[in-house]
Amino acid sequence: MSDLFSSIFGKVPDVTAEAHGRVNLIGDHTDYNGGFVLPTVIPQGTQVHLARRPDRKVHCASLEFDSGRIREFEIGNEQTDSTWLDYVQGVTWALRNRGAVLSGFDATISSSVPVGKGLSSSAALEISMLRALVAAYELPLDSREIAAVAHRAETGFVGAPVGIMDQTVCSLGRDSSALFLDALTGDYQHVPIPASIELAVIDSGIAHHHVIGGYQQRRRECELAAAQLGVVLLRDVSMGDLPRLAVLPDTLRRRATHVVT
Repeated sequence: MSDLFSSIFGKVPDVTAEAHGRVNLIGDHTDYNGGFVLPTVIPQGTQVHLARRPDRKVHCASLEFDSGRIREFEIGNEQTDSTWLDYVQGVTWALRNRGAVLSGFDATISSSVPVGKGLSSSAALEISMLRALVAAYELPLDSREIAAVAHRAETGFVGAPVGIMDQTVCSLGRDSSALFLDALTGDYQHVPIPASIELAVIDSGIAHHHVIGGYQQRRRECELAAAQLGVVLLRDVSMGDLPRLAVLPDTLRRRATHVVT
């Protein structure tokens, strides 16, 4: 990967950073309802090589996403273009909104996380890019703050209405452990996965998109179910309240039942 950086930009990178994708064991569609999730990181990851520039230009290249084509934008003039570069622009936009002072940079991105398969390729890209920028600019951000900035980038800039699970586990996850996360409070703990257990991820063949497709619809349905039940979040509905769900239309009842149980 550093050879790729050198071949494209004619210099060596200042920093290298990596973040892994994730698979969710329990809790799909519960994080944005304030519930509990239990994801774990996977071996596949995204790696960033980066070198600072003296101007405000950003040059990024990715073999996996764009066959090595260099894409450009300017710090302070981030604009969405519906490509993978939005996630890089979202990161710099979110950092600037926190008061970080950035110059431009050159970067190469390499990833083995399958795209569109529900394995958090976008979060792995955001976290790896943030880790590289934190190292390059000596930004005072810990792992939880990095996750928060990445979440802000994806929701506020890219426009995907995701919960906090993906960015949190990609930033805080550990090998051979699951991350038990309370999405309402942000509290978490690492849960060791027994050595006798081996996880397998099977490709359903169905593409997964946060910005478009059924994800936003399901979130709207959960919000509508909560409103009809008179609560802010479905997190506020207990197991003892399950009989109340019978008053909901069928689709909303199924969404709420999934989250509550």
